[in-house]
Amino acid sequence: MLIKPLKTKLTKFIRTHGLINKMAKQIKLLEENYKHPSLNTEKLEPKELGLYSFRIDHKYRAIFHILTTGEIEIIDINDHYQ
Repeated sequence: MLIKPLKTKLTKFIRTHGLINKMAKQIKLLEENYKHPSLNTEKLEPKELGLYSFRIDHKYRAIFHILTTGEIEIIDINDHYQ
């Protein structure tokens, strides 16, 4: 699947938190198969919104949705244990 480019805010977050290499690895897996076991993908509640999350590392997760075009858009990155 094609991944839409990250918004500037998310790119800054990745840089600031030292996640560049980890995110690149996870995005590659996401492109190949968004349900890859290493991503620990979860469908978020309420399920009808169609939002998913995947693990970047043990502390951070990324929130994404699949567009009607089949592209994936990452819409947020957050501390999993806020």
